[in-house]
Amino acid sequence: QVQLVESGGGLVQAGGSLRLSCAVSGRTFSRHAMAWFRQAPGKAREFVAAIMWSDASTYYPDSVKDRFTISRDNAKNTVYLQMNSLKPEDTAVYYCAVGEAIIWLRNAAEYPYWGQGTQVTVSS
Repeated sequence: QVQLVESGGGLVQAGGSLRLSCAVSGRTFSRHAMAWFRQAPGKAREFVAAIMWSDASTYYPDSVKDRFTISRDNAKNTVYLQMNSLKPEDTAVYYCAVGEAIIWLRNAAEYPYWGQGTQVTVSS
């Protein structure tokens, strides 16, 4: 049974930083990507970052580029999201996801496995 366990969310002031973690267990993946998405109340789930496990190439939307950094630890089977210069509009529940042979990294529907989500709240 695949499990994704997220941690690191919380309340931070605008301009502050948080680091989210997501540990994956339950099976071995190949040619997989891990990603972070977020969902604010009343809004659709939004792509935040993705990393290819094979070569650590990373992908971001313009809304978080240069502020967020996704990374991975192979030994711990864990992916991280370092979030700097946080803004109130970054407030959302953040989810990590994993999938194999992903064609469109920004498409949430392509990821079969998801974490439970962790709340990030940025106050102004």
